[in-house]
Amino acid sequence: MRLIATFFYVGLLRPAPGTWGSLAALPVAYALLLAGGFWLLLAATVAVFVLGWIATDRVTAGMVNHDPSWIVIDEVAGQWIALFPVAYGAAMMSVEPWRLWPGWISAFVVFRLFDIWKPGPVGWADRQGGAMGVMLDDAIAGVFAAVVTILLAGLAHGVLM
Repeated sequence: MRLIATFFYVGLLRPAPGTWGSLAALPVAYALLLAGGFWLLLAATVAVFVLGWIATDRVTAGMVNHDPSWIVIDEVAGQWIALFPVAYGAAMMSVEPWRLWPGWISAFVVFRLFDIWKPGPVGWADRQGGAMGVMLDDAIAGVFAAVVTILLAGLAHGVLM
């Protein structure tokens, strides 16, 4: 379970294990997109969320700290959610995912911002405690980052001007 919770021990990297977890999620997401497109990334995200919930619950059992920094599977799930608009956009335009590289940068930076800042519902989920709170705050941060990434794409392409 520790292997899953740390995303293959990436969570043990210092400093900023959450950022390392988000970074490690990017090439795996890219490989998933090449192997099966948006729908495989979506399925993998659901699987990682559920496995992350179970792993987090088990590795934190009996611990005072319900969200130790070395658990980064939540960042992986949240980062993949943040990438959904990029993945879906690449699929809809029938282009290689790397062609939307500004969206990859946006999804990463904005996700990290929301994950650290924890505004509104992100902070609420984080305060719930337990494994679901650990996973849910990053999922919500990922949704926020996905929305901002869509808005930034709209601005960049003149749709929202």
